[in-house]
Amino acid sequence: MTPAPSLDLHRKVRSGFVAQGTSLNRWCEDNSILPSNARDVLIGRWNGPKGRELRNKIVKASGIQVAA
Repeated sequence: MTPAPSLDLHRKVRSGFVAQGTSLNRWCEDNSILPSNARDVLIGRWNGPKGRELRNKIVKASGIQVAA
């Protein structure tokens, strides 16, 4: 299930990466994703099929738990 986009999700994802000793920006760089695109999918500006797919990928990589 795709987590609902929100500013809170963006903050939680960023915290998840920091807890791993890295950052969302670093993950974006390593995965050839523009940080602005990552932010857009997390807050809901980009919410089509590709956006939801990227959001799932980012949330999974961050290691956070989201309510189903």
